[in-house]
Amino acid sequence: MKIAIHAFDGITMFHLAAPLVVFGEVIRQGLAEDWSMVVFSADGAPVRTADGILLADIAGPAAAATADLLVLPSWPAEFPPVPDTLADLVRTAHERGTAVAGLCLGAVPVAASGILDGRTAVTHWAGAAALARAHPEVTVEPAALYLDHGDVLTSAGTASALDACLHLVRTRLGAEAAATVARHLVIAPHREGSQAQYIERPLPADHGTGPIADAMTWALAHLDEPLGVAELAAHAHMSTRNFSRRFRETAGTSPAKWLLARRLDDARRLLETTEWSITRIAAACGFASAVTFRQNFVAAYATTPTSYRRRFGS
Repeated sequence: MKIAIHAFDGITMFHLAAPLVVFGEVIRQGLAEDWSMVVFSADGAPVRTADGILLADIAGPAAAATADLLVLPSWPAEFPPVPDTLADLVRTAHERGTAVAGLCLGAVPVAASGILDGRTAVTHWAGAAALARAHPEVTVEPAALYLDHGDVLTSAGTASALDACLHLVRTRLGAEAAATVARHLVIAPHREGSQAQYIERPLPADHGTGPIADAMTWALAHLDEPLGVAELAAHAHMSTRNFSRRFRETAGTSPAKWLLARRLDDARRLLETTEWSITRIAAACGFASAVTFRQNFVAAYATTPTSYRRRFGS
């Protein structure tokens, strides 16, 4: 897969580094032999970053013409108009079948291309209102980490760009490959796209330990059991209501959504690495039946467990 990453004068190194480091790790770890990356600018001229570093060895816009994935890592915070040439480049690439990812304020040029009309998108929470005003035909979700329509992905702030790029690795190469990348980069292997960008109330000082963290650790070791919010709260010695509130403050999502996501994570790992039957995997991951497992898997990944195994199984 050829990945073309757009750079412009004033881009920060962090925004540009997010896709480079995640996709570069795929290449460095030998997880995909046909992956390659190229950085390009609108006219092929050198780019000076906001950090004062000159990027001279970059390609021109023709790089996007042969890309399988086009990444727009950012856009100036002042929201300058998107040049017609860039909007046309994004639109043409999308029409050709290239997947498009607008990370952080990179959602701005993606929206300007028109390929998000009638669809949902996300950007950094501080720019969500401006994006919604500029493109009323796009439904802007101000809270999500990233939203993936399959052909178009948008993400929130800079750190969530890492989550979005890791998500792209996961959807193309499987959960084990994504876990390998996350392990080497020492980042979370999976954060749900619907998870909140930030938490309104400050986290407690002991959010890395304490009853909530203990309950999470315990749940991961007992996924094969019929766990629910009540069981997690009981393990934490808290009321269900108080536990649910504290859990959301800590994790940015509800206990039920977090638990389902962890069950599905484990199911994907087993589909990739074992020959267990679907029924056995469903039981091992705590689903009431193979039917329930299949329904939740399809709802989350738009494919069946069998199809997923056929694609990613070793």
